[in-house]
Amino acid sequence: MLPLSPVDIARELDQVTRHWTPRVIGRVNDQYVKVAKLLGELVWHAHDAEDELFLIVYGTLRIQLEGDREVVLAPGQFYVVPAGVQHNPVAEEEVGIVLIETVTTAHTGSVVSDRTVPIEDQLGG
Repeated sequence: MLPLSPVDIARELDQVTRHWTPRVIGRVNDQYVKVAKLLGELVWHAHDAEDELFLIVYGTLRIQLEGDREVVLAPGQFYVVPAGVQHNPVAEEEVGIVLIETVTTAHTGSVVSDRTVPIEDQLGG
């Protein structure tokens, strides 16, 4: 069934009330499209079998990567963290993002922390 109207990313981000809590807003084949607001840092983790795309809507996001590397993203930019790469997103100020992840991607990989959000909660809004 086709959606009745386009998805407004800004409106969907406005509905996010907790930092580090992705919200599923669409699905393309086996990929979820999610929005999230970030502030502070998440946790070092990896997704062993899945890539993860971060697209910045507003703010600046720094993604720390294994081997003392990092990438800094501004609005309109995206970066794909390859499967198996340890990473830690860091937002000095609030950042609004779109994530594209395989439906099997666990929020913080095999690492469980107080910021880990199960997919059931991401689907629930």
